[in-house]
Amino acid sequence: MPRGGSATWRGQPRTPRARTRIRGSRAASALLGAALLTWGGTPAQAAPPAWTIAPSAGGGSRPAASDGRPYIYAEGAPGTVLEDKVAVTNPTTRPIRISLRGADADNLSDGSLDVREKAKDTGAWITFAERTVRVPARTRAEVPFTVTVPPGATPGDHPGAVVASAAGRDAGVSVHLRISGPTLSALTVEHVRVEHGDSIAYDVVNRGNTTLTPRLAVRADGVFGTVLRKSPRTLPVDLLPGRRVTLTEPWRDAPALDAVDVKVTVTAGGGAADSATATARFVPWGAVGGALAVLAGAACAAFWYVRRRPGNRRSTP
Repeated sequence: MPRGGSATWRGQPRTPRARTRIRGSRAASALLGAALLTWGGTPAQAAPPAWTIAPSAGGGSRPAASDGRPYIYAEGAPGTVLEDKVAVTNPTTRPIRISLRGADADNLSDGSLDVREKAKDTGAWITFAERTVRVPARTRAEVPFTVTVPPGATPGDHPGAVVASAAGRDAGVSVHLRISGPTLSALTVEHVRVEHGDSIAYDVVNRGNTTLTPRLAVRADGVFGTVLRKSPRTLPVDLLPGRRVTLTEPWRDAPALDAVDVKVTVTAGGGAADSATATARFVPWGAVGGALAVLAGAACAAFWYVRRRPGNRRSTP
């Protein structure tokens, strides 16, 4: 389970189709990242103080850091009930009414983090002491909640979130839940392909039950040797258990004419590793078309010249 890292939720004022969105962090050990998530664009002028939500400094089983907990961490065996609290702060001069709900974290197809519209896992296991909280002006309210782990829950990471809604904004706190039991770190790399001659696309699937922060290495060998070699580097993706993402790696100096074997290797903590290959052929069709046009013109000129030679003219009677 991740032990640190941070992420930020950004978005626009809610509409009927708007969805709360979580962006993943670059930290290798991060799961969902920081606790505080805020919707709404940045205005040209300084915005007035807005309500916030964060993990309570006095909640959880771990001591709070000097700057507070970045997320909520909970760990327990199937059948246990875990307790924690979130703190809602209202710095404004008017009271606000905030609605709370649990949510399941999810990966979008490009690897960024989101929450599912309907909770079926961790979000469905969260119960609040109060689902709607009235917070007076210039006041902080702490709201207790429990996470009831079902007896048959599978071991491993179950990422979720506490989402608050009020005054046209959504904000939330990441919940890092790990259920005790055997863990497995495993992944597969699939469907490697070269797209438009300037990027390499590939799928990564988390086949285990722990959140993975993948590291990517790419190599491409052409007819005359290696044409691309990228050393392993950490990707800004937190790949949740059971999820598939499609990622793209830019290739700015692809060859103009070559037949290339591309190999994509992805590794992650816990010994997870896999690689896949693809073959691509680079042909400068513009140059080929121009050359064919020149050859066609030369052939026409030669034919015309041969036909115009005196020996090839028909004699008149």
